Formats: sequence, structure tokens, C-alpha cells
Amino acid sequence: MATTSTSSLTLQHNVHKTCTSKSPKTLQLDYGVTKVSFKIRFQASHIKRKQLCNATIFNDVVVDEDVEKIKRLQNGSDVRGVAVEGEKGRTVDLTPSAIEAIAESFGEWVIDGLKKENGGVLGQDKVRVSLGRDPRISGPSLSIAIFAGLKRAGCIPFDMGLATTPACFMSTLLPPFSYDASLMMTASHLPYTRNGLKFFTPKGGLCSTDVEEICDQAARKYANRFAKTSLAKDGVSPVRVDFMSTYSKHLRDIIKERVNHPEHFDTPLEGFKIIVNAGNGSGGFFAWNVLDELGADTFGSLNLRPDGMFPNHIPNPEDKVAMSLTRAAVLEQSADLGIVFDTDVDRSGVVDNEGNPINGDRLIALMSSIVLREHPGTNIVTDARTSMALTRFITERGGHHCLYRVGYRNVIDKGIQLNKDGVETHLMMETSGHGALKENHFLDDGAYMVVKIIIEMVRMKLAGSKEGIGSLIKDLEDPAESVELRLNICTEPRYAKDKGVEVIETFRSYIEEGRLEGWQLDTCGDCWVSEGCLVDSNDAPSVIDARMYRAKVSDEKHGQHGWIHIRQSIHNPNIAVNMQSAVPGGCQFMTRVLLEKFLLESGMDRFLDITEVDKFAKSG
Repeated sequence: MATTSTSSLTLQHNVHKTCTSKSPKTLQLDYGVTKVSFKIRFQASHIKRKQLCNATIFNDVVVDEDVEKIKRLQNGSDVRGVAVEGEKGRTVDLTPSAIEAIAESFGEWVIDGLKKENGGVLGQDKVRVSLGRDPRISGPSLSIAIFAGLKRAGCIPFDMGLATTPACFMSTLLPPFSYDASLMMTASHLPYTRNGLKFFTPKGGLCSTDVEEICDQAARKYANRFAKTSLAKDGVSPVRVDFMSTYSKHLRDIIKERVNHPEHFDTPLEGFKIIVNAGNGSGGFFAWNVLDELGADTFGSLNLRPDGMFPNHIPNPEDKVAMSLTRAAVLEQSADLGIVFDTDVDRSGVVDNEGNPINGDRLIALMSSIVLREHPGTNIVTDARTSMALTRFITERGGHHCLYRVGYRNVIDKGIQLNKDGVETHLMMETSGHGALKENHFLDDGAYMVVKIIIEMVRMKLAGSKEGIGSLIKDLEDPAESVELRLNICTEPRYAKDKGVEVIETFRSYIEEGRLEGWQLDTCGDCWVSEGCLVDSNDAPSVIDARMYRAKVSDEKHGQHGWIHIRQSIHNPNIAVNMQSAVPGGCQFMTRVLLEKFLLESGMDRFLDITEVDKFAKSG
């Protein structure tokens, strides 16, 4: 018989008889070489035949579904899940007990890191960790569990209340706060039913491997607790702090100092009308505590009041409704600029004075124009869904364009690595609106991005220009066509990742074998195609969090006219397909090839829902 371990794990076992006793039972499992006996305490008074039972095991052999529940909450470098009922087909999995275990594990991870930095000793009395949150309705109850988890880990929790993701990171840097770590509770632009966590230390946001380590530890804690309820007590009282006022002043000071207005230094935005659409998220502060204080006229701004049900539209600069409403407000008020924030303000988009939406490639082009004027010849990193026209725009202005893997953390980390390698890289942006600057701690901050645009807008006016900010990208060509389609993976959630890998790698094989005529895997600079994506060729390649490939598409008539990018989603069990073409009808032609020559021929349609692809291929 195997030696009993001191730590208990939990096993899911198919029980083929009716279980009515609450007393411990013995279960013998045959693992081929040895038979292992376990004592099981059934956690139900009556379990029907063939029903799954929870069983506590005193042996390090396997873990149960409880462990997988926590692990599945990891979403790349974040944690996300369903926090309240109301989403069809989804059950609540981000429970108070789950998020408490994650917070406790994060606190322990921070403490262990500080000890390693100080030769094995903590070097301070207590570790201080702040928590901010967006206005989601699940925020207050989950906050209590997070504070309890941090206290169990031995940390002092600080409650920032309603905050933004960038502010949480800045709370680890700006005095007198300077916390050892910070958590932001948000699920970005996802529905009100969702919530999640983002993790920060003074070094920046955690990478996916760090979050995986934290979730693994949290899973063991969660699985080993007999009662799956939060251990939070009414007595857990965090220290309440007002950090957002300090953060707002930080942004105001940047604008004042860099504009350096010759006539009214403290109110450099006098005479400017600016519309802010906060989407009922956390971004209303930017109108009240930044723009208004600097003299701007923000009358006509939209959805500034926080509302965790997001009643007006999705708080997302990529959302067509959000941009359309902002455009209408800009034109109605004859405003100089419109601003759209996502829920937690780590992303933004703008509308120029003529009502032109600036997001996606256009926002990257605008920021590239500003940054290249300040840092000629700099490298600019984007995800691989950007257009060929954007590459031309950047190179024509003397910049270097590095295409990299989709995922804002991937893009930012690539920029950090390039700078470490001596390659000057001042801007890292994803088409979703996540954008980070070297000058701002490589932090993706939607408010800071807008600050840069506002400073440029004022600079242009002081220089005598009568044109709006949109004039900086008037030379950017839009692709003739741009399409995004989804292929849902129709398997149990635990198998979805492996099936996704199978699809992506089969796609790669088909291209390499020449089975898709005119399609060629794309590469970029010091990146080469391997293991499901663009992979660094340096000595410290980034960890791959999701498989993806981009293929450039050519034909005899048009030459290279477009590209197709296929990737696993880290948010949901599906495959995302993006494509662009400079030729009308090019995207539909690529979709037909994808459908007929790959999805159907390879048999991937056995477990993929190809409805969207099939419909688009046959449209028109």
C-alpha cells in the first residue's frame, strides 16, 4: 500500500452504487503497478448511482474537479469568471471562496518574492496590498473575500474603492502609498455577470506563468477545504484610502508641465471642448478630476456615472455603439475631441473634431505619429492583426514596425525585452486599444494614452494649426476589407484547449505542405514561426499562452493582397479568425479557401462550429 501523505487532495470518482452513509469508506484503485487504498468521506447524505461524488484523498495521486475549477479561471495574465447568475449556459464559478483562495495565494506569492529579494527575510513588518475595483455589482461581496484572503496570507489590505486598472499599478509607485502589490477587480468590457482580477507589483503586471503559479496554489487550497464557502469574517476591515485623487493630480501635472502654456499654465485646456464617454465604468473621474480641473469644457459627456449593469452600451472603445454615440456628441457640441474608455480604463479610443472614430489601426497610427516625432527611428511593437498599410505608415515616418503575438501582455513584454536587448522601443500597442509607453513604466493606461493625445492637440493649436488631431493620420490607408469570424470549439471545457491546439497546428501543417495555394506563414524581424506563433529568437523567449499563426496571401493577379490570422482565444473555447484584404472580395475568397480546403478537408468541422465561416463564405 502506498505511503499516506500529510496533505489531502480531492478525487472525483464514479460511484456505481447508492451511497447513504456519512461515515468514511475505503476505496481501492488499481494503478497498474500497485493498488492504492484511500479513505473517503462522502460529502452528501444521498448520492445516486453513477453520480459524481467528492472524495477527500490522503495521498498525492490525483486532484478533483475543484482544482480544475480554479485553474480554468486563469485567463492569460488575468483571472476571469462568472460572478453572478444571469448568463445563459454559464454557471457561477468566480465564487467568494474561489477568489479568497486566489487572493491568499497572491499574498503569499508577494511575500515569498520579497523574501527572495532580501536574502530570505521579509525585511519589513507587514506586506501592504491595495485593491481597486470597477463598478460591477459583484464587486462589494467579492472584495470582502479578497480582503480575507490577503489577511490570511499575512498582508495588510488597503481598499481603494472605485478605481482603474492603471491606478492600481500606480499605487505601487506613487508616494505616500507605494504599496508592495496591488489587485484590480474587473472583467474589462465583458458583461456585468463577469468579474476577475489583475495583478501588479512595482515591477509591473504579472505574466501568465506567474498567474498560473498563483492559481495552482489557490486550487490546492480550495480543493483541500471541506466546505467550499468563503472563510471571510465580518471583522475583516481593510484600510480605506483615496488614491484616485493622487492619481488624477499625477495626470493633471503631466499635462500642465508638458504643455507649459505661456498664458495660463494651470488651466492649459481653456477653450477646448472635450467629450468623455466612460460607458458607466470607472472612467468618469477623467472628466471631473482631470479635464474640468484643467479648464476644459466637458459639457455633453456621456455615461460618466458608474453603473455595474452597464445599461447604455458595452464600455469598450471597439464597440460600434460606443463610438457612434461619442461621434454624435462630438458633432452636436462642436467638440475638439471625444474620448471612449473601457470599463477599467486600461484602453481608450478617440473621435476627432470632424467626428471620425480613431481606434484599432488608426489609434496605433496616431500614437505612432506622436511618438515618432518625439523619438525618431524608434521601434513600435503591435499585434499581428494590424494592416499592411499601418506598416507602411510607420516605416514612411522613419519607424520600425515589429509584428508580434496577439495579447496585450505579449505585445508589452516584447517591447520590454527589445529595450533590454538595446533596441529602442517606445510604443507597444494592440489593436484592441491596449497601449503602453516606455516613458510610463510600460503600463497600458488608457487615460495616459489620451493625455498624450491631448498634449499633442494643444501643442498643434499653440503652433498655429487649425487642424484637428485626425490630420496626423490622413495618409493612413484603410484596408478594402477587414473581417473577424469565430469558430466555437464544441467539446467539454477541459478538452477545449487541446482541440484548439490541434486546429492551429493542423492549419500550420497545411500551409507548410503547400495545400493552401498562395498562402505563406508570416515572420517578422527577429521572430520566427514555431510552436504556434511568432517566437522570439533571443535567449529568453516569452512563454506561449495561446497558439496562433498569421499567413500572408497572394495570387497571380494581385500579388500579396492580404493576410489571415488564426488563433486560440484565451477567454473562451473558440478559434478567432481575422483577415484583411486590399482587394474587394478578397476576404470572402480567403474564407472559401479556409472552409473548403482546410476545415472540411481536414475534418476539423467534426468538433468546430463552422456556422460563421460557412455563412460568410456563401454570402453575396
